[in-house]
Amino acid sequence: MLEGRAASRGLAVLDLIIRFVAVVATVGSAIAMGTTNQTLPFFTQFLRFKAQYDDLPTLTFFVVVNSIVAAYLVLSIPLSIVHIIRSRAKYSRLVLVFFDAAMLALVTSAASAAAAIVYLAHKGNARANWFAICQQFDAFCERISSSLIGSFVAMALLVVLIVLSAAGLARR
Repeated sequence: MLEGRAASRGLAVLDLIIRFVAVVATVGSAIAMGTTNQTLPFFTQFLRFKAQYDDLPTLTFFVVVNSIVAAYLVLSIPLSIVHIIRSRAKYSRLVLVFFDAAMLALVTSAASAAAAIVYLAHKGNARANWFAICQQFDAFCERISSSLIGSFVAMALLVVLIVLSAAGLARR
């Protein structure tokens, strides 16, 4: 019986640590994308081209979703602490599985859509006459590409959180 509680407590501590790491990943992604811009001069200093994340609604969606997921993860930390103290809590784990799955769906959709835009920025699409902009806006492209990493890390961590919560429920 003590071994079962120790294992449940260990899962709850791991859940808490993963939630903190996922918060850092989603906040980092949102900040990296939300602060991305680059300005290039064109012929004269008065005529300039500017690239910002909010020029593309998909990237704005990415920032909003990562912010929502980060807020959810911060709000779920107290519930994770409750699981450390009371390892037998069953319904709260079920609630976490449900909302973790919803947040996983959100962050997956945002990261996938942003990845498609980043791909178009790098490669373009000749059939649609969309030109690759990364030759000109290299700093912009590097920044939006790197902001995807945190979001994909958060996706993987949310999958682990769902598995941990399901394992905690299965131990009952």
